[in-house]
Amino acid sequence: MKFAFVFPGQGSQSLGMMAAYGDSPIIRATFDEASAALGRDLWQLVAEGPAEALSQTVNTQPLMLTAGIAVWRLWQEMNGPLPIMLAGHSLGEYSALVAAGVLEFSEAVPLVELRAQAMQEAVPAGVGAMAAILGMDAVTVQAICAENAQGQAVQAVNFNSPEQTVIAGHAAAVQRAADACKAGGAKRAVMLPVSAPFHSSLMQPAAEKLKARLATVAIARPRIPVLNNVDVNCAENPEDIRAALVRQAAAPVRWVEIMRAMQAAGITHVFECGPGKVLAGLVKRCADNLTGGAMHDRAGVEAALLIVKG
Repeated sequence: MKFAFVFPGQGSQSLGMMAAYGDSPIIRATFDEASAALGRDLWQLVAEGPAEALSQTVNTQPLMLTAGIAVWRLWQEMNGPLPIMLAGHSLGEYSALVAAGVLEFSEAVPLVELRAQAMQEAVPAGVGAMAAILGMDAVTVQAICAENAQGQAVQAVNFNSPEQTVIAGHAAAVQRAADACKAGGAKRAVMLPVSAPFHSSLMQPAAEKLKARLATVAIARPRIPVLNNVDVNCAENPEDIRAALVRQAAAPVRWVEIMRAMQAAGITHVFECGPGKVLAGLVKRCADNLTGGAMHDRAGVEAALLIVKG
């Protein structure tokens, strides 16, 4: 059977989330490696909190990268076969690139910490916002954003499913567009508790900082194809991968197209590798012939093993 792994991004974190995998030495060792790379204890943060610190972007991004790679290494330790394709949602793309051998884990951890800091600093607190629009097609959402920009930035930035699009930009413009979506027939328009308007054009300063840092990071050719967020293709040339990561910071996450590209490649099962179940839940909503599975605990990893080994 043909299967793929996808890695979650920011928003899937929760206090104590790694306890669901049991007392696994490989998971603890992965957190120890990340903690050494950052000079602070990520294991204590995920195990004990506080929860507010867990949700700070500068902590969440290295934490979720580490969690995804910890579960990937657990899969390998359990003799799980290699997926034929990988992808990650936003930050999760970095986890996918580490799993594919493109980035060294010890380099990726401080890299995503810098990415988080750059995104946080790109827009002053309170200036930007994000909202999830539910029950409205993406084309209509985009048109409503254009109508309500009024000289400010507001764009569709996460195409999560045909019925779920996240918008981001200047706070007032996002609020106008969210209200207009609700008035125009959306089931819900929910303002999100985030600290910056991720993936909007306002993130361009962050992309520039990332570009400078990525120029110093070693990038290898992938051992497993990775479908990227920004182009929905599997770049192989290290310079193309580097450029796609730079553009990704201020460009939309095209998740629906990623799922459909996996379906077109003959993949039948997509497993979410890491804590959380959001991406597994989106699989069927994006592509009819795909089956999703969540490896959000030890039982989920074992269930996925049974499926892929037949």
